[in-house]
Amino acid sequence: MLLIQQFVNSIMLGSVYVTVAVAFTLTIGVLNFLNFTIPTLFMLAGMVGWALAHWGLPFGLSGPMTWPLALFFGICVAILASLLVERLTFRYLKTKYGDSTEHAIPLVSSLGFLLVLENLVRIGYGTDAQRFPGPSADLTMNIGGIFVRIPQLVSLGIVVLIVVGLTWLLKRSRIGRGLRAIAENPDAANILGVDTNRVVPVVFMLTGLLCGLAGALFAVNYGEVSPQMGEDIGTKAIAGMVVGGLGSIWGAVLGGLIVGLTEMMTIHFFGADTVQVAVWGLLLLTLLLRPQGLFGHHSIGKGKL
Repeated sequence: MLLIQQFVNSIMLGSVYVTVAVAFTLTIGVLNFLNFTIPTLFMLAGMVGWALAHWGLPFGLSGPMTWPLALFFGICVAILASLLVERLTFRYLKTKYGDSTEHAIPLVSSLGFLLVLENLVRIGYGTDAQRFPGPSADLTMNIGGIFVRIPQLVSLGIVVLIVVGLTWLLKRSRIGRGLRAIAENPDAANILGVDTNRVVPVVFMLTGLLCGLAGALFAVNYGEVSPQMGEDIGTKAIAGMVVGGLGSIWGAVLGGLIVGLTEMMTIHFFGADTVQVAVWGLLLLTLLLRPQGLFGHHSIGKGKL
């Protein structure tokens, strides 16, 4: 029974990794760009949500907000921050240097944004973990001896809906066709009339939305936020993306769940100290035996979405 409980817990934890891994997959699959600000966007949603729920808007513009409203604003901040990254690290550098996907500069500049934003939050709110004021009632169900928290179950449903909706967007909508055209060949997409200056920001907006939702769900489910909360989640989401397959949305889903399962089973059998060894050992084993991952392709940015 305890093993089944750990399996359920791994699915719930893996759903957080899935959302962030899908955000990484979008930028890798469409823009061939590893966006290092993704863990920071995850953190911003949680920390801004906590600050608004604890104090309210700055300069006394409002009192403490209810936690759903505070997290809504936290998600909006994550989206705006992602669009700022697009404007300053991708669009500006593309104008200055040509096709920015051919340069390492956007990658390095996104790492700079990660460090700047994370340290600004540390300066503003300190480095300590903070208790998030989520639902006050005990929202735990006992299903045949297996304990499942309702917020975690709702979060899992939201993640499934997000992935299904994103898949539909990429496959059926006009914007999705534009994104896949850019992933296949940016120059040909421009010749065919795809306005990259209008389509590419959609990738960053979706990235901010996914990371913001993941950060909000994490805050509600685990009741704790900190300026460092994105680091561990981000690295494990990258591991899930690689294991599932670079450039594959559903590969990121499976990879995130596998990483969550690996983490919880490792804690169950060997203790928490061995989690990093197990997760990164799985990643290295995947790279050695199947570098493209379970559902990925050998080449990135070539229309796999």
